[in-house]
Amino acid sequence: MAVTPRKRSTKKIVQPHLGQGRFYFALFVLFAVFASLVARAAYIQVVEPEQLIYEGDRRSLRVDPTEVQRGTIVDRHGRELAVSVPVQTVWADPKRIHEKQGLVNRERWLALAEVFRTDVDELMARVEDPSRRFVYLERKVTPAVADYVRQLGIPGVYLKTESRRFYPVGEIAAHLVGFTDIDGRGIEGLEAAYNEVLTGKPGERLYRKDAQGRVVEEVRVTAAEQPQQLTLSIDQRLQSLAYAELKKAVRYHQATSGSAVIVDVDTGEVLAMVNSPSFNPNNRADLQPHRMRNRAITDAYEPGSTMKPLVVLAGLEAGAIRQDEVIDTSPGWMRIGGRRVSDPINRGEQSITEILQNSSNMGSSKIALRTGVEQLLATYAAVGLGNDTGIGMIGESYGVLQHRTRWSDFEIATLSFGYGLTATTLQLAQAYSVIANGGVYRPLTIQRREEGNLMPGTQVVKRENAEAVLHMLEQVVADGSAKNARVQGYRVAGKTGTARKAVAGGYGDEYVTLFAGVAPVSDPRIAVVVTVNEPSGDDYYGSTVSAPIFAEIVGDALRAMNVPPDHLEDTQLRVAGFAGGAQ
Repeated sequence: MAVTPRKRSTKKIVQPHLGQGRFYFALFVLFAVFASLVARAAYIQVVEPEQLIYEGDRRSLRVDPTEVQRGTIVDRHGRELAVSVPVQTVWADPKRIHEKQGLVNRERWLALAEVFRTDVDELMARVEDPSRRFVYLERKVTPAVADYVRQLGIPGVYLKTESRRFYPVGEIAAHLVGFTDIDGRGIEGLEAAYNEVLTGKPGERLYRKDAQGRVVEEVRVTAAEQPQQLTLSIDQRLQSLAYAELKKAVRYHQATSGSAVIVDVDTGEVLAMVNSPSFNPNNRADLQPHRMRNRAITDAYEPGSTMKPLVVLAGLEAGAIRQDEVIDTSPGWMRIGGRRVSDPINRGEQSITEILQNSSNMGSSKIALRTGVEQLLATYAAVGLGNDTGIGMIGESYGVLQHRTRWSDFEIATLSFGYGLTATTLQLAQAYSVIANGGVYRPLTIQRREEGNLMPGTQVVKRENAEAVLHMLEQVVADGSAKNARVQGYRVAGKTGTARKAVAGGYGDEYVTLFAGVAPVSDPRIAVVVTVNEPSGDDYYGSTVSAPIFAEIVGDALRAMNVPPDHLEDTQLRVAGFAGGAQ
């Protein structure tokens, strides 16, 4: 009988240590995953949270800016010289243009390019990149162009409001006021010099919105800082009349350029500063660089015979001459160091007043040599030559007033009739305001000075000497070489000047004509200087070119300022009778 073998059990017996290993492994994996999540969260929230904060803020934070207009520039009476006006700027969202198929209709883009005066392919190339969200198409367009852009209705092309600088008086005050760039920053004239004063700081409102667009948090509100208004010392009436007379004369004499300055002798305020040629700051498309220069403060010339009153003043201050002294100028010429100084004719003995009336080079040279170069230069410097005027404008020239240890007698003589030094039109006006103001020097200003807040003056020369020179200058206009500067109804004092322009190696054939004067003599109110550069033809003397311009400007200015006449002897008054006749 066969014996059947016994089957072995195939059931495996699990060892207790293997089950525990799997448990611990699973527990380790869970712990590692949890630890990595905690570490990642800690890294994101503690070590480097900025990126997520930025992404969250980008989706929820909104900013509403509060724009501020650039400050206004006004004259002393509040008349506007520069204002900011709202205009429209055309911009595009390239991404939106591509989403809305805005480039399909080329005819609309062609019409837009025509109104912008640009090439249509160049215009469309600006919006080719769909990743961009903002592109300027045309800055600060006219209302008519803005309306036309609206009517075109190109998807993704929008309008936004900006401000544009506008200059109501145009070319009349262009050099003085200056202008801004397209972003509203001052780049010329007072716009540049006072850019920080005229530029305010925009405000903003920062808030948070939820997914439904509701405001859930007011984060920050920053108030805007409004700009200041710049009130100038300029009187727009005087500015306009001075510019009209200067422009007319420059054109008549076919001169290269001209400048005129009016200064209030009591306060040092500049009431007018004009140049010709000028430019229109509202339209600078074809602006020529040479028209932009404010020649009244940048161009320095040898002032010619306008220096002779200052020579007399220096002689009086030094005690080298007396007011009633007579100087012998015979034989009408003399040699100094091998060089010749002369008058047109031999005038013999002349009083100090006659030396100024006849503009005698012989007389002024003898006074200068008696006075000495140190006293002469000290007087020139005391009245403002060779230094800034205090006006604080960009580009002002100091002129040239040399201070050397050795001077030849001929160089001293030439200093007496306005050669060997240079001065600007504004510096001459300041020097003559010292004579008019009884010898008191006061820095000039382009900002209006309130009553009771005047800059303190400095007595730089004796009052009696300044008044003596002023009355001598009155005789120069009344009976001397400056008769063309007479102003009907007013006593006027002044001096002509004609200087040949220096060129490489000597002097050329071009001239600068000047006239500097004060009015009215009985109670001086204004000092006026007129400079005409390179008049054409044979008429190039200060007495015939600049003096008549001075007379027109002074007459109009005094009447505009309501200054009463102080010289009625040469004025015929007519009184209307009740019957319509004259009595």
